[in-house]
Amino acid sequence: MDLQILGFKGDISSVGETLNQINSIKKDSEIIQLLNADAVAGKRHIEHGVNQAFLAFERGENLANDLSVEICLRCSAQRQISKAFDLLGLKEGKMNLCAILIDCDDYTSELSSFFDLDDSVLVADVEKLKEIYSISDDELNIMDVEDILIDRISKLTVDY
Repeated sequence: MDLQILGFKGDISSVGETLNQINSIKKDSEIIQLLNADAVAGKRHIEHGVNQAFLAFERGENLANDLSVEICLRCSAQRQISKAFDLLGLKEGKMNLCAILIDCDDYTSELSSFFDLDDSVLVADVEKLKEIYSISDDELNIMDVEDILIDRISKLTVDY
């Protein structure tokens, strides 16, 4: 699997139109998944979620029928699609985006025609993440925020 994780800033006027634009640039076998970067704790967080999504499909333990949705579930450490989309889904208005490209050509320039490339949006904002994922100070005394989310993603598999 060839995985690219890119950060962007964008202004989404319509989620549906944005998804159509993204789908129009990729080939059928490629995956381009956009997530709310404000709920991302870093590239390792996303790499782990993507890896767990692929493993879930291999084991027949996937929670969703679609790999892109499974990636969103795993990266959000949620079992319910609606909760995962609330945390990591696209919303209309200005937002920070995490673009996940799997087995794709380099679409950086195409994506940059829709959004502004900015990998700084992938740097964890601990205070935001504490609120989004209900992370306690006690947890943060033991592990950093990225490791906490990776642990929660792993527990989805254990608790299956």
